[in-house]
Amino acid sequence: MSILAGRRAIVTGAGSGIGRASALLFAAEGAMVLAVDRDEPAVQETQAMIVAAGGRAEAMAAEAGDEAQAAAYVARAIEAFGGLDIMHANAGISGGMTPLLEGTAELWAEVLRVNLIGAFLAVRHAGPHMVAQGRGAIVCTASVAGLRANAAGAAYSASKAGVISLVQTAAAAFAGTGVRINAVCPGLIETGMTRPLFDAARARGSEGRIGQLNPLQRHGMPEEIAATALFLASDAASYVHGQALAVDGGLSAMLPFARAPFR
Repeated sequence: MSILAGRRAIVTGAGSGIGRASALLFAAEGAMVLAVDRDEPAVQETQAMIVAAGGRAEAMAAEAGDEAQAAAYVARAIEAFGGLDIMHANAGISGGMTPLLEGTAELWAEVLRVNLIGAFLAVRHAGPHMVAQGRGAIVCTASVAGLRANAAGAAYSASKAGVISLVQTAAAAFAGTGVRINAVCPGLIETGMTRPLFDAARARGSEGRIGQLNPLQRHGMPEEIAATALFLASDAASYVHGQALAVDGGLSAMLPFARAPFR
């Protein structure tokens, strides 16, 4: 049986990468999905992929970090599906690898607007509908960069640490409502955001070294993060609340060290 049968879901950043993988998986598991992305052709392609596979989906172009547009995508899902059960606040930008002391206030403001305020707006506008019906699941995409330093640029890392704190504080705010909120913290995943890193490694002939610092010694794929988002959105995670789950091949579980050959 499809584990999200009859559920109504929104996935932001659904035009590519983790968002697209989550939208496809949620729909395959029976959910009605509103796919949201600021790239309209890309998110329409995600919708078409879901429909072609026999699922039900709507597509909407919207900017995650804009309050009016966040309110509009929530309203669109409720109008289209008759309610809302799952909110996957996934949209994000990297901000690049600008060194800390070279970052501008404008860069930081934009990264925080999309990554952190965008997640807050998803919670702010989806939450009341879930509280009113006495149930709901919110999943925010954070990052291992929000757990430990040196996994990404400074602005991105700070924004994702903020997402983790948002999840924790929101969990307390939702006490007794039946609404759960959690974060998934991806490690190094091949997506549009990380494509320059992967392309550069392939150009150097060092693709095999990507992900070498984690115990699994490989990078991850969007579908692996989507699987965790599915778990958190489903009843299988009914007692999981306010948590930040690292899906990173074990990277955040250890301190850096010089690896000796396995014996």
